Amino acid sequence: MKKQFLLAAFVLVAAFAQAQTWSLDKAHSKLGFGITHLSISNVEGSFKKFDAKITSSKEDFSDATVDVSAEVASVDTDNDQRDEHLRSADYFDAAKFPTLTFKSKTWKKVADKKFKVTGDLTFHGVTKTVELDVTLNGTMVHPMSKKTVAGFKATGVIKRTDFGISPNTPSAMLGDDITLAINTEFAKD
Repeated sequence: MKKQFLLAAFVLVAAFAQAQTWSLDKAHSKLGFGITHLSISNVEGSFKKFDAKITSSKEDFSDATVDVSAEVASVDTDNDQRDEHLRSADYFDAAKFPTLTFKSKTWKKVADKKFKVTGDLTFHGVTKTVELDVTLNGTMVHPMSKKTVAGFKATGVIKRTDFGISPNTPSAMLGDDITLAINTEFAKD
């Protein structure tokens, strides 16, 4: 029994020892979103201050996990007046809910370089499980830093009313679906 326990402990330690962490290259990443306005146009924006870390022991990222956090007050839609309104209690209430987070629970390979990533998104004080379509754009050794880098694109749709964001605003005025458009670059630590 003692030998089995030691063997199991060794296997567990070996698995963790092989896991690699990847840090976000913020200069080459964007946490973007879009929403319809008056049912006729699409307003796009992003969160300027965010961070993420990927952990994976497999080169193809098929066992990866990702943790993301963003400062809600860093919302930017290229319109200062709209951004201030989004930060207010009418929408994001950034003073009360300053951070949004996403923590993956599953990362399943569905095709070559294509994944379904499911995780918990906490936004506006509400946590919901969401699914993202993730594409590994590729990996390479960065010619300047000499670090291995990886690029990802993630897309998905969430409902603003699921997160209690302006639930009384009619969807004809402001769409309920928020499309996520996330482009990231990570460097292996």
